[in-house]
Amino acid sequence: MEESISRTIVSGFAEKLMDSLNSDVAIVGAGPSGLICGYFLARDGYKVSIFESLLAPGGGIWGGAMLNNEIVVQSELDTLLDEFGIRHGKAQDGLIRMDSVETSAALIYKAVNAGARIFNGVTVEDVVYKEKHVAGVVINWTTVLEQKLHVDPLVVVSRAVLDSTGHNAMLTGKVAKKAGIRLNTPSGDVAGEKPLCAEEGERATVVNTKEVYPGLFVSGMAANAVFGSARMGPIFGGMFRSGQRAAELIQSKLQE
Repeated sequence: MEESISRTIVSGFAEKLMDSLNSDVAIVGAGPSGLICGYFLARDGYKVSIFESLLAPGGGIWGGAMLNNEIVVQSELDTLLDEFGIRHGKAQDGLIRMDSVETSAALIYKAVNAGARIFNGVTVEDVVYKEKHVAGVVINWTTVLEQKLHVDPLVVVSRAVLDSTGHNAMLTGKVAKKAGIRLNTPSGDVAGEKPLCAEEGERATVVNTKEVYPGLFVSGMAANAVFGSARMGPIFGGMFRSGQRAAELIQSKLQE
């Protein structure tokens, strides 16, 4: 029985990874915008691979606000919450309150159930760069990188890459530096996140969700970091909308 357990797990994971080595979209970071983008793309028939460096997908939702495991979104997002099956109370002061654990679980489940593949404990350490176009991601086990072991990575090719890595926009910054490219930002580089302003952060994270270089898109807090906008704290409406917008932009690009 022991051999059968191991064989079943290894063969199942190998099958999943093999089928994902050539994806339509590689999403880097399984926070709210990445999960929502992955859900909408997978729902519409695209092959989506999501890479999360931590064991638990969900990004900053789990902890709520200072470990008060509640979060809020704007009241007009009730229809989107219903699509994800997230229970919520009545609007108060224009905000809807949700349980952060239920929200995280719902986003993860809906993305996977729609067909997106999530690879947790996997870090994207670089991108594939061909003919002035981002064409995939370079992956390795997070533990390998943390231990600084000399272990070569694997590559997943894709038609589009989404950086939803959060506050530091880690992937976009690395691409700009290593490839020596100019991003689609006023400075041509990653501007860096500004201090908290909820209204500005919520607005900007949607506006800043863009293709910043051929094949490379940004969403969520990574988008605000790239364009130099404010953070917004434990309100997630902008993140949800950013994920939707990223899916729309990527679909449009892939249909060209």
